[in-house]
Amino acid sequence: MTRADDAILEFLLNEGNHPIVSTPAVIEANINYKISHVRTRLRKLDSAELVEYYDEDRGLYQISERGKAYLKGELDADDLEHTSE
Repeated sequence: MTRADDAILEFLLNEGNHPIVSTPAVIEANINYKISHVRTRLRKLDSAELVEYYDEDRGLYQISERGKAYLKGELDADDLEHTSE
């Protein structure tokens, strides 16, 4: 996991409010990482099932239940090892 991964997940979680459904461009505008990096990390997070498509045709992502569990500290780092590349 990277700092960008945490920033993406925290943005989508929108703690204290309803989770956000967002495009990579909107995420990029809110977390201060370049769009290419956000897209790369979203693919990795999707592979690890930490985010999921809300609407694949429109490129809308949302945090998954597994992503919420990660942010709560309920997943072991070993379970997420392949997302750090």
